[in-house]
Amino acid sequence: MRLDGKAMLVTGATSGIGAAIALEAAGEGARLLLTGRSAERGEAIRRQCGGEAVFVAADVTEKGAAERLVEAAVKQFGALDVLVNNAGIVHRHTAETATDQEWDDIIAVNMTSVFRMSRAALRQMKRQGGGAIINIASDWGLVGGRNAFAYCASKGAVVQMTRAMAVDHARDNIRINCICPGDIDTPMLASGIARRGMTQEQGLKHLADQIPMGRVAQPREIGRAAVFLASADSSFMTGAMLSVDGGSTAA
Repeated sequence: MRLDGKAMLVTGATSGIGAAIALEAAGEGARLLLTGRSAERGEAIRRQCGGEAVFVAADVTEKGAAERLVEAAVKQFGALDVLVNNAGIVHRHTAETATDQEWDDIIAVNMTSVFRMSRAALRQMKRQGGGAIINIASDWGLVGGRNAFAYCASKGAVVQMTRAMAVDHARDNIRINCICPGDIDTPMLASGIARRGMTQEQGLKHLADQIPMGRVAQPREIGRAAVFLASADSSFMTGAMLSVDGGSTAA
């Protein structure tokens, strides 16, 4: 198993991409500390992961949460080998229509939490001699998207944060990479389809028609990419943006 015995912390692990990453990593032998705001959903995912998985309810936007989560992982497993910064939210708006609160919320979850979680993890990883950080950005961190101004800004920042941290910590034996998913069949995507007044079937078809591969992705496909970046299979990769988007950014 590619992650046998590795201690991994996954934020936003209660649904969608985060849950899929947790399940794929568990199948590869990882020891997991999962976190999110919903204890009920978190416990359900923890049970599905089985093995050495624990859930700690937390809001990653709160000051001190990052340090508490890293400390909990080290207390549970003796180390922190992999951090996956997956927690994220989206609001649909332009720069003209975005409210201050929407901007602040997106920056807090999608950007500031990545900084704080990474800072806490880097300190631990340096002490133990290495590790890996995987940031979940978006294809809209690489290209612009309509009616998602603050989301695009935050995910573009995650891309650049990944590059900067990778350069700073390459000699510390800490690899830092980023996954940029396209449209994924998750609750977040479903809520966006509903807001547009479409049925799920209509919405998925509409999105698929715009993707070169002709379909949206399943969450497990992002999970598999995260396992790759967490494992020795990607041992000479750092500062990389791994697009998992069916060819959308290529087109």
